[in-house]
Amino acid sequence: MPAFNEEGTICEVLRRVRAVPVVTQIVVVDDCSTDSTGASLWKQFGDDPAIVVKRHGTNQGKGAAILTGLRHADGDVVVIQDADLEYEPEQFADLLGLMVRENATVVYGSRFRGSVRGMRLPNLLANKILTFLANVLFGARITDEATCYKMFRREVLAGLPLRARRFDFCPEVTAKVRKRGHVIREVPIRYQARSNADGKKIRWTDGLSAIWALIKYRFVD
Repeated sequence: MPAFNEEGTICEVLRRVRAVPVVTQIVVVDDCSTDSTGASLWKQFGDDPAIVVKRHGTNQGKGAAILTGLRHADGDVVVIQDADLEYEPEQFADLLGLMVRENATVVYGSRFRGSVRGMRLPNLLANKILTFLANVLFGARITDEATCYKMFRREVLAGLPLRARRFDFCPEVTAKVRKRGHVIREVPIRYQARSNADGKKIRWTDGLSAIWALIKYRFVD
C-alpha cells in the first residue's frame, strides 16, 4: 500500500484491509508524507505484527513505493491497495477466488465490468485509451488496464525487471506480464472516484507518461 499525504483516509483503509479474512500481511510504504500520515500509522498500527510500515526519506513516487513494498511482502499472493477510499478492500476475496478457481497467475479488478461512480470524463478517456493500447500492443484482452486492484502470484512479480517510479507502474507491469505469456483474468469491482480537492494526485501528464510506457515496453524490457 503506497501512501503519500493520506492522513484523512489511511487509518480507515487499513482497518478495512485488516478486517478482510484473506489478508495475512499488509506492507504500507509512506512515501515521505508531509502531513500526519506517518504518525497516524505508527500510533494506530505500530504494534500490529501483521502490518509492516516503511518510510522513504524522500518522495519517490507511487511506483517506487510499490517496489519497496514488494521487497518486504512475504505472502504467496500480492495485491496493490491505494491509501484512499476509492476502492473497497472487501473485494479482495473475489479476486483471490477467481485466482484459485482458475489457477490464474494475474487477476485485475475491472471497474468497467463492475460499477464506476464519479470518474471525470478526461480520466475516463485516459483509462479507455490505456486499455485499448494494452489490448492492441500486448493482446491483453482486458477492460481496465489502469485499475489499482492488480493481484499477482508473488513469483510472477519476482521474475519481472520492474523500474517504474511514479504512476507508470501499471502500464509497465501489464506489459511485462503479458510479454511473459501470463493471461490476465478480470473480476468486476465497485469504484468511487475522488476529486482533486479530496486528494486525488494523478494528473493528465501522468496519463501521457502511462501511454508512453505502454508503447516503450512493447519494444524494450
